[in-house]
Amino acid sequence: MKIIIDCFGGDKSPSANVKGAVRAVAEHDDLRLILTGDENTIQTELDRLGYTGDRIEIVHAPEVITGEDKPTDAIRLKRESSMIKAITMLRKEPDIAGVVSTGATGALIAAATLRIGRIRGIRRPAFCPLLPTMDGGMVGICDSGANVDITPEMLLHQAILGTAYLRNVYGIESPRVALLNVGVESEKGDDLRKTAYPMLKACDSIRFVGNMESRDLLSGKYDLVVCDGFSGNVLVKTTEGTALELLKKLKKDIYSKTIYKIGALLMKKMFMEEKEFMNYHNYGGSVLLGCEKTIVKGHGSSDANAVRICIDQAYKMSAGAMNAEIEAALMKLQG
Repeated sequence: MKIIIDCFGGDKSPSANVKGAVRAVAEHDDLRLILTGDENTIQTELDRLGYTGDRIEIVHAPEVITGEDKPTDAIRLKRESSMIKAITMLRKEPDIAGVVSTGATGALIAAATLRIGRIRGIRRPAFCPLLPTMDGGMVGICDSGANVDITPEMLLHQAILGTAYLRNVYGIESPRVALLNVGVESEKGDDLRKTAYPMLKACDSIRFVGNMESRDLLSGKYDLVVCDGFSGNVLVKTTEGTALELLKKLKKDIYSKTIYKIGALLMKKMFMEEKEFMNYHNYGGSVLLGCEKTIVKGHGSSDANAVRICIDQAYKMSAGAMNAEIEAALMKLQG
């Protein structure tokens, strides 16, 4: 299996991307990686890591897309960038299964939408990141930023996309799907959600369990939450930000008194476990569901381990029969 890694554009690129790639090929014997970016810089990183294998190749791409670049301008004017080179290769070469990038989100969405075909019947691709739940599981949020303005039909499509993703990649046989809303009652919400609710309930390709309030996101009661991209993005970033700030406050409070320091020393292992649990880097990137090929968008601040997990996501998505399941569900909707 071949997967491309866009090695530039992230906060810790290219070192984190290259290191994550080396770790990924060590885990999967049947995986080959193509690293796009400045060839000399990437080779220097590989040499520094002592990699001498033959399952990583470099494709030179001297330009870098930044967050300041307008997405459409980046696609048109920066064709030699690591991201556009990666997307172009993904489109043209049938044996390449997917792309992993930690670069600019807007440019990646635009490039994927314009250059990579969508699954037949899907109007727009949607991002689906994962967060940990209090019962040791995980919950997907679809969409988390790809589509700010959506329709009830698109919410239904996101439920189908997310269900197939969680079943094929994470083995959740019958994911519990909820609609993000201001209350759990079926009549709550604006026109978009009031219209979407009965459509979701009537679809037998998903397991719809009703509305969900944002405070229950990590409760473990749900496997997938569907929402518009604006609400989903706010939900994900608020949850991640709250977790980080709580960790900072906990650390500050521990150092405020000697007795707290002594207690923290005795509970050091537990605190380290909680820190890892709340670290969103450990849960991979946002997969762009709805494209004909696999695209995984890692956090801009991804470290090597986060990149490795993103590559593992792409590997599992490409190895399964997810797109076939999605197409079958959409055909069923159309009668």
